[in-house]
This record gives sequence, C-alpha cells and structure tokens, in this order.
Amino acid sequence: MRVAVDIMGGDYGPGNAVQGAVSASREFNLKVLLVGVEEVIKEELGKIELTDADVEIVNASESIGMGEGILSFRRKSKSSILVGLKLVKEKKADAFVSIGNTGAVVYLSKKELGALNGVERPALALLVPTLTGVTLLTDVGANANCSANHLVQFALMGEVFMKAAMGIENPKIALMSIGEEGSKGNDLTREVNKKLTSSSLNFIGNVEGKDIYSGKADVIVSDGFTGNIALKTSEGVVDNFARMARMEIMKNIFVKIGFFLMKRHLKKFYKKIDYAEYGGAYLLGINGVCIVGHGRSNPVAIKNAVRLARDYLKGKVLERIHERINGYYKALSGAKA
Repeated sequence: MRVAVDIMGGDYGPGNAVQGAVSASREFNLKVLLVGVEEVIKEELGKIELTDADVEIVNASESIGMGEGILSFRRKSKSSILVGLKLVKEKKADAFVSIGNTGAVVYLSKKELGALNGVERPALALLVPTLTGVTLLTDVGANANCSANHLVQFALMGEVFMKAAMGIENPKIALMSIGEEGSKGNDLTREVNKKLTSSSLNFIGNVEGKDIYSGKADVIVSDGFTGNIALKTSEGVVDNFARMARMEIMKNIFVKIGFFLMKRHLKKFYKKIDYAEYGGAYLLGINGVCIVGHGRSNPVAIKNAVRLARDYLKGKVLERIHERINGYYKALSGAKA
C-alpha cells in the first residue's frame, strides 16, 4: 500500500508532515511518498530516525498557499497537491493525503481523478466523537450550495462508509435542520427530508446542531456551508472552553489540587475530543482515495490521516459507494417506470 503525502501544506511547515508520514509508514507498515520540494524534504528527513520506515521523495517545486484561489490552482502545474493527485491517477500511489488548501484539494481532485459514476458532487466527510462512539458529518465544506439530490447522494455515501469502514450494519441517517419536524427548515431541507423518507435508507428524520455529538445518528447530512459552520463552531467551543478552564484553575490553590487529582482522567477526555486523533476528512465521491487534514495538523494528526487512507482502502469504500449510488438510481428508475 502506497500513500502520497503533501508535505508543503499546513500552518506549521513541512516538518510536521514529514514526521507524521514517517511515523505512519513505520506503524502501519506501508510506503509513503513524500511530495514537495526535494531539498526541503531531505533536510527534514535528516532530523528524524528512519529505521523501519519505507519512504520515497517525489519532487514538486511549487506549493499552493492556504489563502490562494482558483487561478493559482490552475496555474501551478507543479504544485505538491497536483503532483500528489497525479500519482494516484497514474496508479503510482493508492491514496493521497494533504493538509493544504482545502479548496485546491477538492477542485483538483475532481479535475484530475473525476467523480465516481453517478456522483454529482464530492463531499467532505468527517468522523466526530460522540457520547456513544462516532458520527460521520457530511458535507463539512466542499459544497456551499447544494441541491436536494446532492444531499441524498451524501447520505448514500455516508451510509456506505459507515458500513464498510466502521462496521455498522444499518447506519442511522439524519438531516441537519433547525427543528426535528420534517416541516422545519428551508426549502432545501424540506425537500431532502421527503426524499430521504421515501428512500431505502434508515432515515431517522431531522436533527439539530445540539445533536451532532449526542450519538443520535451515525451519519448527519448537511450542505457544506452549514456543516462547516457547525464544525468550526464546535472547534471554537472546545478551544475556548479549555482556555477558560486553565484560567480558572490558576486562580485557586484548591482547584489546582483538584485538577492534579483529575489530570489522568482529563487527559483521556481530551484525547477523545482532540482533532489530531481523527486525522482529517474523507473526500467521498472522488474516483480515488483522498484525505484532507486540518491546517493545524501536528505529526500525530498526519499519522492518523494516513491511517484513514489505509482504512478506506482496506474497506473497499470506493467500490461500495459506486455500487450503492448506481443501485439507488436503478431502483428509482424502476419505481418511476
């Protein structure tokens, strides 16, 4: 198994990506192709232990910055994102991982690899921790404007993913809205609710933002605009809650003692909600395996993003999504006939 890793993306420089990729190669027994400026990669590799790691450097002389737009995506023919995706297209890599510009990864993935037959829009899908395990939230940023058919396809892909990768036999599918009643929401969510209700999916109805981490549903579907806001709000709450907790702890000696006694348990809790443990988001619906990590990814997050790619490949998720989407539309055509 060969996973190409974009070394040039992220907020903290290439060192984190190189360390994480090398750790993944060693821990998961796979080959990583480090894609980026060759001299930079060699310099970072010289700082770490390479024993038992299978790595190869693939030179890409350009990089796409986090704030760059579509003109840069098209103009930079030697960017690390484009070079990495071409490795997948040419079967020189089995999967691609990037913590770079999300817009560039989504745009270039669709351009280079194409969408799976029957899929109109790829969707970014992220596993989030819940009270009972994990929930797949999709879309979290690939598509700001969606049609009802797009959201139905997101639901179908989410169902396949949770079956194949997470072993859930009959995933519970929910739709993000402003109320649990099917009549609540805007025109889009009301139409999607009707379509999902009449589908073969295990659709449990609408959920609200407060239900994301409750474990009520295995898959929560939304357009990318809503999903991204929900995700970023959650990240902000966690970060600021941790800061407020630290401020309160420093105010009182008795609170400090209590914190010391609870420290081991708090570490377990923090690990459960730490984004680094979840690696990144799956780009579902692309004719290839692509994982998009958080721009703030540390080496642990990079390593886990590579693990996500490995699990996606092992679960044969691509093939199963293709079968499910085509089966759905065949059944729909038969019903209309």
